[in-house]
Amino acid sequence: KLRGAFTGWVQRTFQSTQAAAASQNTCAADDKATSPVPKDCLVCSYNEWDPLEEVIVGRAENACVPPFSVEVKANTYEKYWGFYQKFGGQSFPKDHLKKAIAEIEEMCNILKGEGVTVKRPDPIDWSVKYKTPDFESTGMYAAMPRDILLVVGNEIIEAPMAWRARFFEYRAYRRLIKDYFNSGAKWTTAPKPTMADELYDQNYPIHSVEDRHKLAAQGKFVTTEFEPCFDAADFIRAGRDIFVQRSQVTNLMGIEWMRRHLAPDYRVHIISFKDPNPMHIDATFNIIGPGLVLSNPDRPCHQIELFKKAGWTVIQPPVPLIPDDHPLWMSSKWLSMNVLMLDEKRVMVDANETSIQKMFEKLGISTIKVNIRHANSLGGGFHCWTCDIRRRGTLQSYLD
Repeated sequence: KLRGAFTGWVQRTFQSTQAAAASQNTCAADDKATSPVPKDCLVCSYNEWDPLEEVIVGRAENACVPPFSVEVKANTYEKYWGFYQKFGGQSFPKDHLKKAIAEIEEMCNILKGEGVTVKRPDPIDWSVKYKTPDFESTGMYAAMPRDILLVVGNEIIEAPMAWRARFFEYRAYRRLIKDYFNSGAKWTTAPKPTMADELYDQNYPIHSVEDRHKLAAQGKFVTTEFEPCFDAADFIRAGRDIFVQRSQVTNLMGIEWMRRHLAPDYRVHIISFKDPNPMHIDATFNIIGPGLVLSNPDRPCHQIELFKKAGWTVIQPPVPLIPDDHPLWMSSKWLSMNVLMLDEKRVMVDANETSIQKMFEKLGISTIKVNIRHANSLGGGFHCWTCDIRRRGTLQSYLD
């Protein structure tokens, strides 16, 4: 009986070992069937200035005014609150949109003429109402890919966003991202927030610019630390060092998620500004070359000595020329410094902003002039309207 039991055990063990080996062989076959990341992956960008080869440009088509919720109120100017209350959920003015669409089409044509491959998100009806267990809203647009997508090396990171009107904005980019994934890119979606009431300070007290200055100085924002949230446009890249601000749309949990996700290859640094309403860093602090940064004189950086000690050149751009009566529903005049570098010696800049054009020319940087005044009204300049997918360069450190 003992011999029979032992023989049976050996037989069963041998069979299970065979099964395990067969399973491993199957896994090995599956591994071989999955091709490694190709060397010619379409996605590769480490900074804001290496030679630009491929870019996503947003769409103004079907853009809708977001409903006037607490997070929208906290991020917009008081003079436009009536506009949001009246037109929330409806289209932006049709004539204005038509002009913005034409401007962005011309911008795309100019980029193509400069040798850059241009991709566009899908058009979507943003007026459709949607409901989750936590809130109801309509959509906004897919105009600003910089807000939702962050490219770090060969990885595309989808930002979770902080406005309820932007909850489903990712849908416009999914076709493109799947194509990039299939070409070998990494694809990460940050934790999607519920956007429940707890994410926002429902009693956020904003009545004047003075209120905003005081609250920002105290580190108080409309977004709480209930769950991680961030917009990609609050991050700006300089090789191994990535800079971010805590803002109305980016909380400390969101920053910590990014820090852990990108470590140890990248270092995420929090910097701050004298800004009454921080939202997106690239019209406040725009890195345009290795050790070269545009720093908004109206919103000085509290940590500017860090960059000066590292040998960086800090440039204060001139006062914007955009007239007071031009509608800027979601942004400030400082979109003039929201430029797109095609490489270290070429920059796409607003055709109307002659002062900053002269500044670039003094720096030895050629200006590619494009008029996007009506597109500015939707909340972004050239940097906002684009997300650079591929730049010809390597990962380096510019801060050490």
